[in-house]
Amino acid sequence: MNREAQRQQLLVAALWRDAEMPEAWLRTPASATAAQALAAYRGNAGATAERALGAAFPTVAALVGGESFAALARHFWHAHPPLRGDLGEWGAELPGFVAGSGQLADVPYLSAVARLEWMVHRATRAAEAPADAAARSASVIDALTRADPDRLRLPLAEGAALFCSEHPVATVWLAHQGRVPFEAAREALDAGRGEHAWVWRDAHYRVQVQALGDADAAFTEALLQARVLSDALDAAGPDFAFDQWLVRALSQQWLGSLI
Repeated sequence: MNREAQRQQLLVAALWRDAEMPEAWLRTPASATAAQALAAYRGNAGATAERALGAAFPTVAALVGGESFAALARHFWHAHPPLRGDLGEWGAELPGFVAGSGQLADVPYLSAVARLEWMVHRATRAAEAPADAAARSASVIDALTRADPDRLRLPLAEGAALFCSEHPVATVWLAHQGRVPFEAAREALDAGRGEHAWVWRDAHYRVQVQALGDADAAFTEALLQARVLSDALDAAGPDFAFDQWLVRALSQQWLGSLI
């Protein structure tokens, strides 16, 4: 390992794990001591962690408050340091980290909201769908009229995800987006209502979240598991209206391209 690689490795350890770093390996301004330079590095790293995590988890940040979220981001940075240069890929472990925090135990739904927000964040970074939505819809309809349901699989769009939670995560998220009244979220939390939160990206590449009913959620989960259409319909049960689901799926671009 060359000297620069060693320096970077030592600096990362010093930033993330409060390790000591040899003074000769620090690049410091003439007016600063090694300790001052390392403190500045750590301060910048903490601010970077807060910004990166806040971009991926804005609802979590709003729920815990600015000062508490800043501390959470710094503690998370030490416990789960980034493994890639792209900080947009950092944060997958936050829901579990929150769930294991005794200080956040009085907000039992917070880790569930964090899990939903990570799905939303991943959807924003998903590959873009082919531009010709009409052609994709036509291919799906053609397949439905021709293919055997015991063989046909309907692929969902890139980034689509489903989270079945014991908390009303979709309503909480939507309230913080200004799409439903906060009173609706408070009522759902007070009632202890669970929700199936469906995440997808619409034709304008905006991520959407919607609470699904039990039958729709069972059907969607089966499609996410790449089960054939007949199995998905069996999983959804007799209350599922496939024709209504299909209209929504085609108009809101839930489906990907058939292989």
